[in-house]
Parts: sequence; structure tokens; C-alpha cells
Amino acid sequence: MTLFESIIYGIVEGVTEFLPVSSTGHLILTAKLLGQNQDAFQKTFEVVIQLGSILAVIFAFKERIFRDIELWKRLIVGFIPTGILGLTLYKYIKSLFAPSTVAYMLIIGGIIFILIELFYKEKEHHIADPAQISYKQAFAIGLFQSLAMVPGTSRSGATIIGGLLLGLKRTAATEFSFLLAVPTMLAATGYDMLKHLHEFSADNLGALGLGFITAFFIALAVIRWFLDFIKRHTFIPFGIYRIVVGVVFLVWIL
Repeated sequence: MTLFESIIYGIVEGVTEFLPVSSTGHLILTAKLLGQNQDAFQKTFEVVIQLGSILAVIFAFKERIFRDIELWKRLIVGFIPTGILGLTLYKYIKSLFAPSTVAYMLIIGGIIFILIELFYKEKEHHIADPAQISYKQAFAIGLFQSLAMVPGTSRSGATIIGGLLLGLKRTAATEFSFLLAVPTMLAATGYDMLKHLHEFSADNLGALGLGFITAFFIALAVIRWFLDFIKRHTFIPFGIYRIVVGVVFLVWIL
């Protein structure tokens, strides 16, 4: 992998990790566009740059992450479904990583987003603070998050949809989605890194470091932009984007 390609991957990861468009799916599709195989190093590289995105969330929400105990209780409850299913179905999940799967899930998720937004009406009694959601709601959002183990679904997309259906305001659903990424992605990337430690070498540290740094700064900017965007807009544009990208890649793949 060249340094230029590592920057491209870092940008793709940083832009798509917290938008409801599937970062894993976009990384798979980017690899196909660049003509690269999903070999062992490629998978390790993607894990490392995801850590850059996690660091961006921690930095953006550092006040809440290091001080809000009630919020952390809910994040842990929300993490439980994905943690259990992720360990149980790890090998099966990895077998689903294919461009065609990504394309279909992008389209399906896009349609769901549009349909939900056509009927969703934000009301005064809807929850505005992620720390105020119940443990039952946190666990239910965690179940939605577990659906994102299928590539192309989008972890943030699934949790945001779950939050909207469970009575959270758009900003609260989005913030909880971002924060839930911290324990979820730390566990997932930590597990993957342990399995691929042998792939790290002095020869690829430059590409890994550059991709990591790029993902961090891009993700930090996207988080701030997205939180401001949803205060004035719905998620319909992302639903349309998912459908368009999914159709384009289905045509290209087939």
C-alpha cells in the first residue's frame, strides 16, 4: 500500500464511520476501486484507522465520556448485545464481507431511512439527552446496533434508526450512536488487532500511521458537521445517497 492510498483510506474511514452510510462497506468498495485484495494486511490496516475514528469521538465528547457515570452505565448496557453476538458469530460475520452484500444492504438501509423519516415526527416529550434514556431503551438500541455486523448496514445508521423508533430526538439518537461506538469499536478493533499482531512491521508503519492520523482529523470534522447538520435537516439525504451508491455498485459488480 502506498502512502497516497493510505490517505485515501483514512479519508474514507473518517468521513463514513459516523455517517449512516457504512464505513466498512465503503472501505470494501474503495479496495475494489483501487484494485486491492482484502488480504491480511488490508484488514489490519482498516482496524488501525478505525482506532483513529474512535479517538476522534473520545476527543469530541471528552467532557461527557470522562465525567458522566450515568451515561456510561447506558453505554455498557447498549454494548452487551453486540459484544455477545460479535464473539459468538465472529467467523460467520467475516464470511459476509463481500461487495454484493454491501451494495444490497446500502439500498435496503437507504429505503428504511426514507420510510422512517416520512413518518417520524419529533415531539416535545422525546428524549433530548442520551443520559436520560432508560436501560431498556439502551439495550434495545444495542440490539439494533448488532444488525450492523452485516457489512453495508452501518453501525451508526442502525443505532440512529433504533433511537428514533424508541423515542429519542434526532440529536440524542445521533449522540448516543457516536458514544456507543467507543466501547463497541474499542472491543471490536482490540480483538481484531490481537488476531493480526503478526501483520505489523517496520515496513508498513508509515502507511498505518498516516491512515490513522488522517482518519482521526477527518472523523473529528465530520462529527462536528453532522451534529450541526441534523439540527436543521432529516436523514433522507443519506437514505438517497445509500440507494444511489448501492445501485451503482450493483451495476458495476454484476
